[in-house]
Amino acid sequence: MSRHRILLLALALALPAARATEPDFLPPEDLALRALLAQPEVRAADAAAQAAAADARALAAGSNEWEAVLIPQRRSVDPNLRYREFEGQLSRRIRLPGKAALDREIGATALTAARLGIDDATHQAARRLGQDWMGWLRARALAQAAQGQLELLQQARAALARRVQLGDAARRELEQMDAELAQAQAEAVRAAGEAEAARKALAATYPGLPLPEALPALPDPAPLPGGPGYWRDLIIARSHEIGIARQQALHQQALAARARADRLPDPSLGLRVLDDRGGAERAVGLVVSMPLGGRYRRDVAAREAARADMAEAEADGVRRMIAREAQATADLAETRHAEWRAMQGAAAAQDAAAARTRRAWELGEAPLAEWLLAQRSARQARAAEVRSRLDALEAALRVRIDSHELWHDNADEADGHPRE
Repeated sequence: MSRHRILLLALALALPAARATEPDFLPPEDLALRALLAQPEVRAADAAAQAAAADARALAAGSNEWEAVLIPQRRSVDPNLRYREFEGQLSRRIRLPGKAALDREIGATALTAARLGIDDATHQAARRLGQDWMGWLRARALAQAAQGQLELLQQARAALARRVQLGDAARRELEQMDAELAQAQAEAVRAAGEAEAARKALAATYPGLPLPEALPALPDPAPLPGGPGYWRDLIIARSHEIGIARQQALHQQALAARARADRLPDPSLGLRVLDDRGGAERAVGLVVSMPLGGRYRRDVAAREAARADMAEAEADGVRRMIAREAQATADLAETRHAEWRAMQGAAAAQDAAAARTRRAWELGEAPLAEWLLAQRSARQARAAEVRSRLDALEAALRVRIDSHELWHDNADEADGHPRE
């Protein structure tokens, strides 16, 4: 059992219930996976894997092929004596022991990296889908909140208009209310336009993914179960990028070993037949040829060895980058949750202050301008709470996507190998 599989098993035992049910505000997983597989980069990665599979088969078969040579000729000894002659040869270059195994290893590592590339392309598409989906939800939620605030002001304006008709309020207050209402209408129109633009962009990018007519219920964000450390380790253990970099390093190491083996060239073996003087002389011979390797082969081997060192260093860099990003992703989810809790309290306080100020205005204890200012502050705080809520949900969603707990098939990914 590989070290990565052991790590994943330990993580699963440490938190067996980490893979929660799919939230209601996300698209159904089967439809989401279907939409991801239809993305151009995923289809391109699949085609690249098919090409890598063909390359692997070609390397296993080898590039050495049979070569046939036939030389018919006529020989004239004198004007009355002519012979028909021919010379033929059938030969093939033979891979020395060990080279075929290296060729198969070269093809296998390239194919594994290409198949992991399909998973990585799907993962990147899942990231984008999560970002686009949450962006649409954010725009819809803000539009809904703006519409709610607009309707609240419209109700207040209607009540104030009746009071003006009864002479219980000054017309200047109605004018102040109309100004505030016009601003709220502008905000609602802008928010609705942004929501519609987000919807169209989502529909254009994922044409087969149905969008709900109504805004799904948005739950209260919850802290990450198990803490950031658990999810950081899970993201690192399941990273396709690390797996690809490791396979590319192994591929380059195999190429370096092949180049070292090629310092001893492959011989060519063949059968040669001669038919001279009209069949009077015949010969059958064995032909052996061997290139004499020199400085070129030595320098090619040195180049491939240096590239192998470079690939190993790059793989180490990828591991460090993924570890850094995984920690930042998990920490961001914790930070966004704390921000939402604070913003939720601030929005509730602003709502309460606006309600008290409105009551004071209705009782004549405060001017209308004071309530409008409090209501505007409450509107801004509520919009900030909506943004913070969606930011927290999106940060947690990013953790689930990067850890492959959502919109991924984790079968046989623990040891860096893709599913068949």
